[in-house]
Amino acid sequence: MTDRKAQLAANLAQVEERIASSCAAAGRKREEVTLIVVTKTYPASDVRILHELGVRHVAENRDQDAAPKATACADLSLTWHFVGQLQTNKVRSVTSYADIVQSVDRTKLVTALSAAVVRGERELGCLIQVALDAESGERGERGGVASDGVEELAAAIGAAPGLRLDGLMTVAPLAGEYAGRQRAAFDRLMEISSRLRAGHPAANMVSAGMSGDLEDAVAAGATHVRVGTAVLGVRPRLG
Repeated sequence: MTDRKAQLAANLAQVEERIASSCAAAGRKREEVTLIVVTKTYPASDVRILHELGVRHVAENRDQDAAPKATACADLSLTWHFVGQLQTNKVRSVTSYADIVQSVDRTKLVTALSAAVVRGERELGCLIQVALDAESGERGERGGVASDGVEELAAAIGAAPGLRLDGLMTVAPLAGEYAGRQRAAFDRLMEISSRLRAGHPAANMVSAGMSGDLEDAVAAGATHVRVGTAVLGVRPRLG
């Protein structure tokens, strides 16, 4: 085993233990939570090692990094998640490899995604990114739609050819009433998810929690956690 593979295996084992312990504490089954490894800034070689170690879900937040990496790993059985803010001029590229876009936050983006996947004869899963800081009027820079805009966006996705409404995503806010209160933020996301599922029962995916707060996300009921640094370590940006 190479040094890098041994390092990633050890880190994955630690993250797995954290998820398993959190599930046990919350009275949840371990299989209720899917680990997505955020591979941004890390090379395709790391993605290949992660696949060897059993990882099947990976995430990227910049198309210029993700597109060549996805191409280099096209032979692997992976589900690719796009989690960054997405401009419409990048939609055609992103929809060529992403299986799920977790950062849908406006109807203009829904329209562009639908057109691209119909052209490419693909189906794309969509998560609505909820900006919990918007509730206090203190919008951060991470994108997202305010909670009162979720239903309108859900309806747009549901009506758009080629798109599938899978659920919600959030990033713990740095401003507003939930700043520093990750568990409260994720509980609020679960409330919004419950309301969404009343009209869209298949939209049951809740993506929340990262390296520093995955326990809070699991305790709140998240179905997916997005972990980068805790698995891959701290590394300079590509390029």
